[in-house]
Amino acid sequence: MTADAIDRSRPAPGPQVGGVSDDARVVWAILRDLVLDNERRREVSEALGLSFGRIRAIRRLARAPMTMGELAAALTTDAPYATVVVDDLESQGLVRRRRHQDDRRTKVVEVTAKGRQLARRAEAILDRPPPGLSALAQEDLRALRSILERVAIDGAR
Repeated sequence: MTADAIDRSRPAPGPQVGGVSDDARVVWAILRDLVLDNERRREVSEALGLSFGRIRAIRRLARAPMTMGELAAALTTDAPYATVVVDDLESQGLVRRRRHQDDRRTKVVEVTAKGRQLARRAEAILDRPPPGLSALAQEDLRALRSILERVAIDGAR
């Protein structure tokens, strides 16, 4: 994302809307743009030869095996689409299904060694901070981290 892609203008001071200040909305818009940066998604998709949705599934499964229902929920999709994703990933040797140890009717999906390697490559690309963030002074990074940690803790309540 380029600096030109972010609207850095501040709205004129005005009343809070729904209890949210104008500054909070601007900060959220900037953070949202950074996190949802489509250039990074495109980069990881091109590097790995998979859609970003398939990469999301592999990354989730690399953390821990999941049932099909758990995977669908993690991907915020429905079970039939999760099945299509798993079928595709399985055909490429990236995941495998196995019978659930406590419920023979349920299948658990886990990554293969090849899938785990792909997940690590995806994480390496996605973990690389944008240049503007990397260019900040350590003091600014520590302050930003502290603020974001407080926001994350407050959001978890």
